[in-house]
Amino acid sequence: MRVLHFYKTYYPDTVGGIEQVIRQLCVGTGRLGVANTVLSLSRAKNLEPIAFEGHTVHRVPLDFEVASNACSVASLGALARLAREADVVHYHFPWPFMDLAHFVARVKKPTVLSYHSDIVRQKHLLRLYQPLKHRFLRSVDAIVAASPDYLESSAVLARYRAKTRVITYGLDQDTYPQPDPALLAQWRARVGPKFFLFVGVLRYYKGLHVLLEAVAGTDYPVVIVGAGPEEERLKAQARSLGLNNVIFVGAVGDEDKVALLTLCYALAFPSHLRSEAFGVSLLEGAMYGKPMISCDIGSGTTYINIDGETGLVTPPADAQALRAAMRTLWDNPDMARQMGVRAGQRFQDVFTAEQMARDYTALYREVMARRAATPGVVTPGVAPGAGQASPE
Repeated sequence: MRVLHFYKTYYPDTVGGIEQVIRQLCVGTGRLGVANTVLSLSRAKNLEPIAFEGHTVHRVPLDFEVASNACSVASLGALARLAREADVVHYHFPWPFMDLAHFVARVKKPTVLSYHSDIVRQKHLLRLYQPLKHRFLRSVDAIVAASPDYLESSAVLARYRAKTRVITYGLDQDTYPQPDPALLAQWRARVGPKFFLFVGVLRYYKGLHVLLEAVAGTDYPVVIVGAGPEEERLKAQARSLGLNNVIFVGAVGDEDKVALLTLCYALAFPSHLRSEAFGVSLLEGAMYGKPMISCDIGSGTTYINIDGETGLVTPPADAQALRAAMRTLWDNPDMARQMGVRAGQRFQDVFTAEQMARDYTALYREVMARRAATPGVVTPGVAPGAGQASPE
């Protein structure tokens, strides 16, 4: 079986949550006999195909971006060509240009769409995009949400319930490097023996401004791993608050990230908007058996982190509540350790890449069989009224 994944960014150009999910999917389903190809956009000059962890990465030039919507003329022909060679095309939403590319490239193969997030920020542009978005969502054969929480809380997915199912994200710890003891010692010397850790791209919805407010006036050490558009603003905020207990380490490689996940006391994940649909780095914290603090935003974060069991859950954008949660974990190490143990066990029970790969492979076979049994039917399971635009 040949599967083509299409998303705006991928390794080696970018490292983020969706890229990690696609990577884990390709590696996991590859072990089950699926031949995976990824098509993505890039600013790099050398765009020859790359062999990466058992799958092939094709990149085309990124021409321009409008409101974070990456566009590429060359991707239209590449999508058409690679889709003809595939048995299933797997789209990763949201990316409005992808919706247009699907129709311009005249993709006729069975299609699966991973619905990673609602579009939250661009309200005005969203109104213009609505007709194309719903035409695209009607056209795909199956839609996948990453958690039951997100499926229940998304107004968009409510209109496509008949063809939407939940397949949660999964990770394979064997794909993560084992940090060298010398590297662990280096980081321990730099960040200290006990600290809260955040890992992620520094974006507007990550709630890091709230985290900085929460630790103002405390001595709780916080290590922030990642780079992104909010980096300078956050560093300026930390300076204005006089925070000498917060360390920005920037983007780091996988071995350094694993070293910090291994060493940290707990994970702080203060994302406060629904653009954070799941939280892959939160899941990494669970994989490494760490207690977690997250916010209740009606998304997958509270599917990963169960309040009072694997960590603590606070209201979003509430610095006082976040500070209280950090104090609770900090002052109760036995409770924190037990929460970390339960987080690791929940990861093994629910969030392995092996289970995700099995579920997606079964879905690929299902949409192929359904399309073969009903030739010409492109939109099975569309909910009544799904073709009508709504304000959301």
